[in-house]
Parts: sequence; structure tokens; C-alpha cells
Amino acid sequence: MPEPRDAAATRRRLLDAATAEFAAVGIAGARVDRIAAAARSNKAQIYHYFGSKDALFDAVFEDVASVIADAVPIDAENLPEYAGRLHDSYRAQPWVQRLATWYRLERGRDSALEGIRRSNAAKVEAIAQAQEAGLVTAAYTPVELLGLVLHLSGFWSANVPEFDELSEEIDHERRREVVVRAVASVVAP
Repeated sequence: MPEPRDAAATRRRLLDAATAEFAAVGIAGARVDRIAAAARSNKAQIYHYFGSKDALFDAVFEDVASVIADAVPIDAENLPEYAGRLHDSYRAQPWVQRLATWYRLERGRDSALEGIRRSNAAKVEAIAQAQEAGLVTAAYTPVELLGLVLHLSGFWSANVPEFDELSEEIDHERRREVVVRAVASVVAP
């Protein structure tokens, strides 16, 4: 007797396989055949669950962003430590920054994922509240401040190889310290 189908498990396997494929080669380079094979599924299932390769990428990116937002919730009252935790998550999962780069290059504004919009709006609101309480600088708008924090947290994982070569002697503890101190200097009231 065949095993019963588990739709959630199949969808999860497809997302996981697609995450690896998209992180490695982007949307244009990704092949649904490889994704299906890695997920022990078939192309028809990809189209059944996601509709298209672009929609599968969007699902992957939204899933990854949601996992990070849940694992590293914003602490607007301690943005330097929040940036340090984001830095740690990027170090532990280097493929996240690659996916973000592919997203910016190949989807960007055309996609505008609602879950990410909501997450960003909540972060901006948290920063605005911290500003109103006088806990962080008001020299920047909440949107500007969130952008600075996000970019500084990803600083070490978003460089060209030539810069990485220059900085390879800098250990993880020092890299994290640089992120935390840089954000602290930016957000100080």
C-alpha cells in the first residue's frame, strides 16, 4: 500500500530544495527539474503549489524573511544588539544574503511581498516609538534608521571578494563588535 501523501511535507521539501537552488544560481539560473529532484518530487508539484518559478522564488524569499524575523525579532530599544543578532544570523546562514541579492536583482519592486512589507512596517513603528521615548536618535526618520541598522548588520556578508581578502584576518567576535559599535554610534540619542 502506498504511503499517504503529506501536502505540507511536500511543499516544505520544495521550499527547502528551491532555497538551495536559488541561493546558488538565482532565478534565471535555477532549474525546476533540479529543484523537483532535490525535493524528491516532480515539476508538476512545483506548479501545483506555487504556479511558476518566479512565484516559487517569492515563496522562498518570504519564507526565509519570516524565519529570520521570528528568530531575530527587532528590539528597537536596543538596536545595536539587534544588529549584532542579525549579523550572527547572516553568518550562520550565508545563503540568506545571496537570496537577498538575487531578490534585489531579479524580482525587487516587481514582487513587493506583503509579508515583508508588514514586517518592515512593524519595525518602523517600533523604531518610531523608541524615538518618541527618547531611546534612539531622531536625527533620522524611522525608515532611514531601519535601513542603516539593516545595512550595517549585513556589512561583513555583503562585500566584494577583494574586500573580503583584505579583512579575512578579522575574526567573528571583532566583526560583530564593529557592527554593534557602529549601530550604537548611529542610533545614540
